[in-house]
Amino acid sequence: QLQLVESGGGLVQPGGSLRLSCAAPGFTLNYYAIGWFRQAPGKEREGISCISSVGGNTDYADSVVGQFTASRDHAKNTVTLQMDTLKPEDTAVYYCAADMLHGRTCRRDPGEYDYWGQGTQVTVSS
Repeated sequence: QLQLVESGGGLVQPGGSLRLSCAAPGFTLNYYAIGWFRQAPGKEREGISCISSVGGNTDYADSVVGQFTASRDHAKNTVTLQMDTLKPEDTAVYYCAADMLHGRTCRRDPGEYDYWGQGTQVTVSS
């Protein structure tokens, strides 16, 4: 069964940057759309970004557009989320997930995703 592993979370000051990575040891991510989600305490899980399996087409939530950038490296079998100009309200557990949708589109609805990572904590605080 596909298992996803996130890395790159941590503590960062407001205005700083972090890069999250999503990998699947022993499996290829190349045929899956990959989504990024976050969940802050007391809030619902939010789909913030996704990237298609073909063409690397992306979609972003309004809350992160222009601030976060998703990309994928087929050769390295990884997907990354570059997060810039971080704000305290970006504090959350961040998850990557794989959607069996194969093609040039992706979706940010968590209900469409089949496989999930364990999450990585991102804390933005001075």
